[in-house]
Amino acid sequence: MIPRILVLNDNSEKRTRGLAAGFRRRGAVAINASLATLAFDTGSPSGISIPGFDGALPDAVLVRSIAAGSFEAITRRLGVLHALGRLGVPVWNSAQAIERCVDKSMTTFLLANAGLPTPPTFAVEGMEAARQIAARELPAAPLVLKPLFGAQGRGIRLIQSLDDLPAEDDVSGVFYLQHYVRRPGPPFRDCRVFVCAGRPIAMMSRRGDDWITNVNRGAVPEPVSGHDEDELSELAVAAAAAVGADFAGVDIVAAEGGGLMVLEVNSMPAWSGLQSVAAVNIADAIAEALLACLAERRATVSLGKPYRFAAPANR
Repeated sequence: MIPRILVLNDNSEKRTRGLAAGFRRRGAVAINASLATLAFDTGSPSGISIPGFDGALPDAVLVRSIAAGSFEAITRRLGVLHALGRLGVPVWNSAQAIERCVDKSMTTFLLANAGLPTPPTFAVEGMEAARQIAARELPAAPLVLKPLFGAQGRGIRLIQSLDDLPAEDDVSGVFYLQHYVRRPGPPFRDCRVFVCAGRPIAMMSRRGDDWITNVNRGAVPEPVSGHDEDELSELAVAAAAAVGADFAGVDIVAAEGGGLMVLEVNSMPAWSGLQSVAAVNIADAIAEALLACLAERRATVSLGKPYRFAAPANR
């Protein structure tokens, strides 16, 4: 039977076409849809209506992106992913992993809880609490304020004094504050490691004139040099496992005084910049890993043994 993979993406982009080609080369069919178009429907056999599946369920789901929406809309969409997992459909990444990564405060909690190096971080509500944190921590290091649910470097600010704290309304009342990791620059550099099914498949260094080194802000992807790739790989794999991600882009920075720190784990990472310096085809690697896990699951179930389709357990 030909596996049918549902790729959830809100943009008809090159990466999605690459995934479709990767699945097709391996004897599977990829069907692209927006998560917003999936619906709870108690009249359907599964309770979920999925465009292009005629009441049936996909063999697996790959989540590439989730469009912005109201709190209610996002809650419903994640509920659909939770429901698919409950129905036994493998979902990469699971709703739980996405929730953990989208909420930066939970990501850093899980990283620290797993014993992984990450900068001192604080997430509080209200200006009074934020000013107390800043007054206490600024003598030790500047603070980086990030939107709790932000991505691609948008909305990040460097806090060097109490006056740099934005108004509560600008951050929806939540202040996520993290010690700034001092590093040489300009140019500034950090590393992105792409992990899939518990293995590092590609990595890059991002070089930029700005300390915020996202490619969409002008940073240049480069091959990694000057770092121990085994150390980067080990740290990235452990970070992905800590949040329960089947695939992830892990951002790691080298501190000025030495040592590596994990800044973020992205559960819906872009890879166009990384692909420009990677030796492997990333879309192919994802398709191969997902289908291998699906084949292992089917073989195990056919032998009558229980099988739990998931990322490596939290450390």
